[in-house]
Amino acid sequence: MKRLKLNNFEIAGDKLTIFAGPCAIESREIVFETAEKLKQITSELGINYIFKASFDKANRSSITSYRGLGIEEGLKILSDVKQEFGLPIVTDIHEPNQADMAAKVADVIQIPAFLCRQTDLLVAAAKTGKIVNIKKGQFLSPHQMKSIAQKVVQSGNDQILITERGTSFGYGNLVVDFRSIPITQDELGYPIVFDATHSVQLPGGHGGSSSGEKQFVSTLAKSAVAAGAKALFFEVHPDPKNALCDGDNMLSIAEAKAVFKTCNDIFKLLNS
Repeated sequence: MKRLKLNNFEIAGDKLTIFAGPCAIESREIVFETAEKLKQITSELGINYIFKASFDKANRSSITSYRGLGIEEGLKILSDVKQEFGLPIVTDIHEPNQADMAAKVADVIQIPAFLCRQTDLLVAAAKTGKIVNIKKGQFLSPHQMKSIAQKVVQSGNDQILITERGTSFGYGNLVVDFRSIPITQDELGYPIVFDATHSVQLPGGHGGSSSGEKQFVSTLAKSAVAAGAKALFFEVHPDPKNALCDGDNMLSIAEAKAVFKTCNDIFKLLNS
């Protein structure tokens, strides 16, 4: 399996890697508080940490749903986080023309699940030379990710991560098939990131927005590590109940600490 070098650590190396942060950038204060506290937690646990937040969430249930602060202000805040805390950054893009702007700040360019087959978006992300994290669409099998990853490779970039985030199961529900982790890693050779918080979403659960079953985040995250995932993805917020988006499936900082520790213990046991 390919190991990806990022700053002073390796993804898919001998340490667990965690992507974590708020769903969308709501304010500078929330972003800085989350980054500071999660950096402290992951440093204490010996976990590789990449800060995650979106400058824009274009894939919303409703036109009135909160999207973020926009690309210019959002990237400025992410740049300040990077400078202040020395953290690598992951953020998602929705249009090809956002790739170069995001790459000036982000170390990992993320492709949203609903857009994972968009050729122009994948090519633009690949050409930045950054690590490209492709979130597997809820409508795809793990085998189908091979041709999607090839679009990035054939655009000159083999620095690829693939994120498992659940599969559509009837209407308004997702289910996780943990076979997808060894299938994708063995067949494609790229590390799998498991998105524990989006995998518990209930799409359209509130009618005009998604809901979620946060009580299952820990169970799914632990299962993913046991199945061989090399990295985990969590949305974390200081006050999920009052978050402007995805509050039903986000973890509080205290909840995140407990989940991170247990998952790291499992990872170390399996990789010792």
